[in-house]
Amino acid sequence: MSTIRFLRTFVAVARHGSFALAAEQMALTQSAVSMQMRALETEFRHELFDRCGRSIMLNAMGKSLLPHAQQLLSLYEAMKLTAGGLEEHVGPVSIGAIESVVGALAEAAAHLKIARPNLDVRIMAAKSVDLAARVDAGEIDAAVIIDTPGRRPASVQWTPVYSEPVVLLANANMVPASVPELLKTQRFLRFDRTQRTGVVIDRAIRKQRFKVNEFLELNSLEGIAELVRQGIGVAVVPLLRRSSWTRDDALRVLPLPQSDVRREVGMLERAQHGKMAVTAAIVRHLTEAI
Repeated sequence: MSTIRFLRTFVAVARHGSFALAAEQMALTQSAVSMQMRALETEFRHELFDRCGRSIMLNAMGKSLLPHAQQLLSLYEAMKLTAGGLEEHVGPVSIGAIESVVGALAEAAAHLKIARPNLDVRIMAAKSVDLAARVDAGEIDAAVIIDTPGRRPASVQWTPVYSEPVVLLANANMVPASVPELLKTQRFLRFDRTQRTGVVIDRAIRKQRFKVNEFLELNSLEGIAELVRQGIGVAVVPLLRRSSWTRDDALRVLPLPQSDVRREVGMLERAQHGKMAVTAAIVRHLTEAI
């Protein structure tokens, strides 16, 4: 089914206007995305994009083929759902998620239920560590959580969904300065180091040997953002995919210099269970929602 995969990548490139962003969404390398698009252009005997440096835009032919590609993918998803037994009653499907993903997960589940009203999908919010333990214990079917370094047991399956860069969040009225200077002089609002997100943030800080002016430790990213809005301090946080921080007049989002640390988000589930067709469909809808 390579053509289906290529069409899925084509839609992702059209949505993001970038091979790099499409590669991130599809868990591919940028060269793999480029290869797939060249293969589609060869198959259709037409170029599909206008390429100008790093800028990618659909040309007239690409725009005319896009709705057909989307329709074919929708039909294919319907076939997979039917083949996966979703026309039958599969019982309640319980999925956990970290707080920042709950909204998008609910949206993904809603789209799936519109197509398959017989599905019973239940969503709960908790911390990554707690949700991973519940998946391992068989208490829930799957969880959208933060990834951690190291090998996972063979009893579980990990599906990457998206990643977020770690950035500095500062008040817009703070005196402009470098990231290291802001961290050193301003009160530092730290995310809970007992949580996986806190570990990612701590790794980014240690990797660049930043000196921070410790002030307060919280376990809420939105709570931290609100304190930054009030000018109480600065924070190193993952740039949440669905946040409005970059459009918030009270905030300034600054990239960390020379940092490749990212928060990886994906779905953890048992390697074999009877509801994998449902969880796979939710991952696809979640990717689109994010």
